[in-house]
Amino acid sequence: MPKILRIVNRFNLGGPTFNAAYLTKYLSPEYETLLIGGKHTDSEESSDHILNNLDVNFLKIEEMSREVSLLNDYRAYKKIKQIIADFNPDIVHTHASKAGLLGRLAAKKMGVKIIVHTFHGHVFHSYFGAIKTSIFKNLERFLAIKTDKIIAISNIQKQELSEKHKIAQPEKFKVIPLGFDLNKFKENIAENRTLFRNNYQVKDNEIVISIVGRLVPIKNHKLFIDAINLLTKKTDKNIKAFIVGGGELFDELTKYVTILKLQNNIIFTSWIKETEQVYAGSDIVALTSLNEGTPVSLIEAQAAALPIVSTNVGGVSDITIKNSSIIVNQKIEELTKAFTEIINNFEIFKQNAEINQSKIIEKFSYQRLINDYKLFYAQLINEKKLVKK
Repeated sequence: MPKILRIVNRFNLGGPTFNAAYLTKYLSPEYETLLIGGKHTDSEESSDHILNNLDVNFLKIEEMSREVSLLNDYRAYKKIKQIIADFNPDIVHTHASKAGLLGRLAAKKMGVKIIVHTFHGHVFHSYFGAIKTSIFKNLERFLAIKTDKIIAISNIQKQELSEKHKIAQPEKFKVIPLGFDLNKFKENIAENRTLFRNNYQVKDNEIVISIVGRLVPIKNHKLFIDAINLLTKKTDKNIKAFIVGGGELFDELTKYVTILKLQNNIIFTSWIKETEQVYAGSDIVALTSLNEGTPVSLIEAQAAALPIVSTNVGGVSDITIKNSSIIVNQKIEELTKAFTEIINNFEIFKQNAEINQSKIIEKFSYQRLINDYKLFYAQLINEKKLVKK
């Protein structure tokens, strides 16, 4: 059978790890996969439990970290080369930037026949200054030359990468959306809602607006906090906002909430592995990011039949259904207005979200993901005329 070496940036909680885990587990027996990646940072939640629950074997490369370190990056590169020599893969498939850099360079050096890379997001705006951004773009253009196929996770992302940022020609891209096990978000709703709300002492008449993700600058949580602050002044409804996640901005954001005297309205939960309880206990889910690929939290929220409010970034408009979501610009007033509109017309938005639920679960199921990749890899192998092992 063909062998795939799959490389992720690091084993932190997020879309890349979920998808790498499902592909490693369920592409068997047609493909043999070895999954490797770096270690999660101290401010992130480990994804080891995801891999262990799926009984997926994986190998950590301690030197492959989020930070740029010439010494550690070179050591990781050498380890990847050795793994390639030992495993002898037909395909090396990298996920996200650091894995894409080290993995593709190592694969090319070792003569791997097929090299694939997935952009789960990109750093071409809202992360760095103009000079650094230009360096990253040119580096990705160079790596694209060494890549047989580039996976975009939405049509909008493909358009951005090929037409706006000129990473590669459109024909080098293949769009394959993310896939997850979403059935848990439609099961045991009442029980999970009670568990979540009792745990945080939320009353039945309180409206819960949640945001799920890392507490880092790109997620722009201050916009969410400012909108909640304005919302509490504009409505007579009882509002509870939950910030679910952890990260480097935890102290700064909690201090900001204290300054605004919103401690009774905004609750920080840190990471919660049972996200189905979060969504069951929530009424609206928000996203305020400056840059995104395809936000997992919005896919999960829609799978849980929740109305959503999001900034217009990345592939958001590709994954959201209009009659149960509102997409806004990066403005406090627009975000607050969207929250107000859903609150005032909640039954309509909720009913639409329930109608759309099955569409989302089908579109972003891991079964669909596996089928897409089986066909995709078979086509690549056929084009390269590789003999199956």
